[in-house]
Amino acid sequence: MAKQDFLVEIGTEELPPKALKTLSDAFTSGFCKGLDDAGLSYGKVESFAAPRRLAIRVHGLADAQPDKAVEKRGPAVKAAFDDAGNPTRALTGFANSVGVTPDQLDTLETDKGAWVVYRTVEQGRATVDLIPELVEQSLAALPIPKRMRWGAHKAEFVRPVHWIVLLLGNKIIDANIMGLPTGNETRGHRFHCPKELIIPTPDAYEVVLREEGYVLAGFEERRDKIRAGVEAIAREQGNARAVIDEELLDEVTALNEWPVPLLGRFEERFLEVPAEALISSMKEHQKYFHVVGTDGRILPLFITVANLESKDPSQVVAGNEKVIRPRLADAAFFYDTDRKHTLESRIDALKPIVFQEKLGSLHDKSVRVAALARRIAEAIDGKPANAERAAMLAKTDLVSEMVLEFTDLQGIMGQYYARNDGEPDDVAAALNEQYMPRFAGDDLPQTLTGCAVALADRLDSLVGLFGIDQPPSGTRDPFGLRRAALGVLRIIIERELPLDLQTCCEWAAGNFTSLTVADPVTPVVDYMLERFRAHYDEQGIGAEVYLAVHARRPTRPLDFDQRIQAVEAFRQLLAAQALAAANKRVSNILVKQGGDSIPDHVDSSLLQDDAEKALAEAVDTQAARVAPLFARGDYGAALTSLADLRETVDRFFDEVMVMADEAAIRNNRLALLNRLRNLFLQVADISLLPTG
Repeated sequence: MAKQDFLVEIGTEELPPKALKTLSDAFTSGFCKGLDDAGLSYGKVESFAAPRRLAIRVHGLADAQPDKAVEKRGPAVKAAFDDAGNPTRALTGFANSVGVTPDQLDTLETDKGAWVVYRTVEQGRATVDLIPELVEQSLAALPIPKRMRWGAHKAEFVRPVHWIVLLLGNKIIDANIMGLPTGNETRGHRFHCPKELIIPTPDAYEVVLREEGYVLAGFEERRDKIRAGVEAIAREQGNARAVIDEELLDEVTALNEWPVPLLGRFEERFLEVPAEALISSMKEHQKYFHVVGTDGRILPLFITVANLESKDPSQVVAGNEKVIRPRLADAAFFYDTDRKHTLESRIDALKPIVFQEKLGSLHDKSVRVAALARRIAEAIDGKPANAERAAMLAKTDLVSEMVLEFTDLQGIMGQYYARNDGEPDDVAAALNEQYMPRFAGDDLPQTLTGCAVALADRLDSLVGLFGIDQPPSGTRDPFGLRRAALGVLRIIIERELPLDLQTCCEWAAGNFTSLTVADPVTPVVDYMLERFRAHYDEQGIGAEVYLAVHARRPTRPLDFDQRIQAVEAFRQLLAAQALAAANKRVSNILVKQGGDSIPDHVDSSLLQDDAEKALAEAVDTQAARVAPLFARGDYGAALTSLADLRETVDRFFDEVMVMADEAAIRNNRLALLNRLRNLFLQVADISLLPTG
């Protein structure tokens, strides 16, 4: 079967830069799925994505689908002919349905008898007939939240479509896609080459655009060129280094067809403004990369990426410097204005701002969080007064001029303003640390004051919203409670804080006066413990290990984590499967015989068989050995020690009849098994671990 290269290009108005890569990936994966579903063979697939185009090139695409053998079964042979050997109505009806005469049908012998069958070969459809529909389908399936129409067209897309290239080899696939006729004409750079260009074959696509059209069609090629250019310009300034944020790099790549990095400068007086505010101004509004020196401090430089090759680059630079100057001046003005008022003087300004209708204002929340942060700080040997102070000031920067303009600076500006007000260092740091971790893998609060405020803020939201019966549901989580719960767990575990979720939630609940749920604490604790499942799944720890620990419902996260690590290590031991199976057997026996009502006191005078005496002695020995280990939370060493019970336990089940006829003997053996099981239950329910 012949093979040729294929190219499709969708030419548009400028596509949304933050969505360009996603659209390109979805277009390619959707089209390849269409090829696979159609049974078309192909080789390497390449994606192209630029501000005004999405394109796919497929190497070695088959000219047609492979021919397909078709077999349709009709009636049984005995029902197909009458006694005289003539075709029955069943046979003639089947033959008519497949368009042949009865004598053109075959017979199929099976274990269940003989059947009449129709066999033929279905010829594969030509690729040129299939491609237009596959392109349309993949475009229709793109993740576009809101589609638009343009002109008199009925077609809808993320941006107006102006041309379609559809080539198989050197031939145009004639079709109408998105209301436009297909062709082999693309368009060059909007300014450098505002004309149509012919793409003779798919393999010439990016060459024509680069050499004639001033367009680098490949997303990765442009990104690499921008990165290298930005870094080179920074190096030319001495020991300077450009800070390249990957998301910003992707966005700048999506904004430029012919990227040309240029260096600009701003006045040194702006360096008195916090670097984060300068960076936010340059990054969010202008898409500039900032530059730092060897000491990591920001320099009065920026690197912009122009979408053209100017004959006079200095004019482009001057224009960018002119644009950034008023933005930096605004930041400097906001900073100077904000410092004229202390954070404490802004506390009352939080009263009109609603946190949640039933839970009151941000001021109400601050009062609750302050009380909770104080108690948490006491529990972790922090500074209660400082934690309370930081919590009362925590949201005040939200009403500052700087944060009203640059919302991503909340907490960061609070830290600067607190230092300006002369607040203690840990109080100032806590105003920023309250939001940590902001996302998965983010840094955690470093000060105990920051830990107390970060935990109190999240626990207040969790208890409050569960307390008015507004927990997360499905994908709806407007207050970010899932992220808040994971943040609480990470802070407590990684900072090794001796906190109990049950106690902390009870403290939080005590600060509310208007909760509608009778017991908000239990569902909140259960919700947070459930978050552990995803937490450990990301670490490669199996669900069965989580379930074994969760069955004991330890509510101290640090203790929960120590148990998880111990059970995960125990699971690797040779004795683990046998002991897990034994625990499962013991659990089933005890449940059938009364469960919790069975004592664990063993009467040694009632022990008869050598195997049960050996087990009783081994259990007593282990109980004494692991007691101090459990007391200090050394679950790993405890389980390793308990693993020595394997042979004794196996021998017991091989030689001893638990359900003896004599009640006293039977109950004593059940008590021995209960004592054995309770040793393991001090860590986890290992009966839930895999046993085979």
